[in-house]
Amino acid sequence: MNTRANEDARIASILNERIGLSINSVFDLVNSKTAYPKAIPILLECLPQTSEKWIKEGIVRALSVKEARGRADSALVREFKAISPDDKEHQSLKWAIGNALSIVGTNSVADDLFEIVQDLSHRKAREMVVVALGNLSDPRAPEVLMKLLDDDEVCGHAVLAIAKLKLCQAVPKIQRLTEHVKPWVRKEAEKAILKLTKFGRN
Repeated sequence: MNTRANEDARIASILNERIGLSINSVFDLVNSKTAYPKAIPILLECLPQTSEKWIKEGIVRALSVKEARGRADSALVREFKAISPDDKEHQSLKWAIGNALSIVGTNSVADDLFEIVQDLSHRKAREMVVVALGNLSDPRAPEVLMKLLDDDEVCGHAVLAIAKLKLCQAVPKIQRLTEHVKPWVRKEAEKAILKLTKFGRN
């Protein structure tokens, strides 16, 4: 059994012994249709202990659930920042962490999220962290998102967050994105304009 498989089996064994699960891999949780709130603290304990990229990504994906909201965000931010922008091997893991933050991120890590999304060195890994801003009630979020509409790398993701926060004042800037070179950005811009315009009339 190779190192990766050994590490996966070790974590599965910990989960099985401590909370009575019956899994062979952390990815069994990722693919589970049943919630596993008792596993969240153990996953958070195991996350910094493994250096295996594939296993760490499995843990991150297993933490990408609503039950981890407000419980996993600080640990995920630490993992995100620990990966250098120049570390090309781990950029997919970094993106996965950002995706997890779009689900579990809260105001408690708002400072970190604002820092990450405005640091261009993180490039594409910022994408879903931008979406995470749509979960915040922090008063700084609207201004940051409005600025990110001018950032071609994440403007579409800013639109998603703006629509979630119902920032009607963003409609004029979003209008420009209906002619964006990327089809999905054009589509999301059009959807956001419809949603925000309707909301503004109510």
